[in-house]
Amino acid sequence: MAEARVSEDQDQFSCPVCLDLLKDPVTIPCGHSFCMVCINACWNQDDQRGIYSCPQCRQTFSPRPVLCRNYMLAEVLEKLKKTELQAASPVHCYAGPGDVECDSCTGRKHKAIKSCLVCLASFCETHIRPHYQSLAFKKHTLVKASSRLQEKICSQHDKLTELFCRTDQSFICHLCKMHEHKSHDTVSAAAERTKKQTELQEEQRKHQQRIQEKEKKVQELKQAVDTLKRCAQAAVEDSERIFTELICSIEKMRCEVRELIREQEKTELSQAEGLLDQLEQDIADLKRRDTELEQLSIHSFIHFDCVSSQLQQFR
Repeated sequence: MAEARVSEDQDQFSCPVCLDLLKDPVTIPCGHSFCMVCINACWNQDDQRGIYSCPQCRQTFSPRPVLCRNYMLAEVLEKLKKTELQAASPVHCYAGPGDVECDSCTGRKHKAIKSCLVCLASFCETHIRPHYQSLAFKKHTLVKASSRLQEKICSQHDKLTELFCRTDQSFICHLCKMHEHKSHDTVSAAAERTKKQTELQEEQRKHQQRIQEKEKKVQELKQAVDTLKRCAQAAVEDSERIFTELICSIEKMRCEVRELIREQEKTELSQAEGLLDQLEQDIADLKRRDTELEQLSIHSFIHFDCVSSQLQQFR
C-alpha cells in the first residue's frame, strides 16, 4: 500500500517534460510546474521568436517569464523522496525476470528504481541515495528505471535527446538542432509526446467507438436471431396443430366412409341374399315340375286322357 501511494505521489509531482520527479521545481504563470532545467531547455528554443509556451497546456507568454524556485513544492518533493527511499524493504527488492538490475550492486542484483541519463546507469533504492543527497549529482537527470538508456542519448553528441524532429521523425539533442536539423521542424520531446499521446487517445476513442458499434450490431443480430427462432417455433407449433387437426378430421372421415360402405354392403347383401333365396326356390319348384313332367311323358300313351287332364292343370 505504501508503494502504491508513493507511485501515485510521483505521478502527481512529475515533470511533464522529463516525466521524473520535479528537480528545482518552478511554477510558470499558467500554473504548471517543471524542472528548472527542463523548462529553460524548452524556452531556449523559442528565444528567436520571443514567444514562449507552456509544454503542457501550450499557453504563450511574452516576454519570457522570470523563473523562481517553488520552495513549498521543493519541500514536499524532498519529503516524497525520503518516503520513496523507505517505501520498499531491500529484502524484497531483488531483480526478477523483466526487471532492470542495479548497475552498482555486487553479487545478487537488486531491482533498479531510477536510471541516470548522465551516469548512463540504473540504481536501486540504496545506490540512488547519493543522487538525492549530494550536490555533486544535482545536475544529473533521473528517469524511471530503464534498460534502454542509450536510446535517450544522442549517439553523435552524447547529449540528452530533448527535442523531436518532425521532418526526420527522430529524437535529437540541442546540438543536432543547431547543425544537422537547423532548418527542420522541431519541437520539444515533451510536446511531441503530448501530441502523440493525444493522437493515440483519439485513435483509442475511435477504436472504442467502433467496438461499441460492433457490439450494438451484435446485440441487434442476437435479438433478430431470437425473434427468428421464436417465429419459427410458433410456425412449427401452428403447423403441428393444423396437421394434427387435419389428420383427426381425415381419420374421422375415414371411419365414417368405412361405416357407410359397411352399411351399404349389408343392405345390398341382404337384398342379394333374398333374391338368391327366391331364385333357388324357383329353381327347386321348376325342377320338381320337370320331374313330374318326365314321369308323365313315360305313361302318356297308356293314360293319354288322364295325362291331358293333368297337363291342362300345369298350364
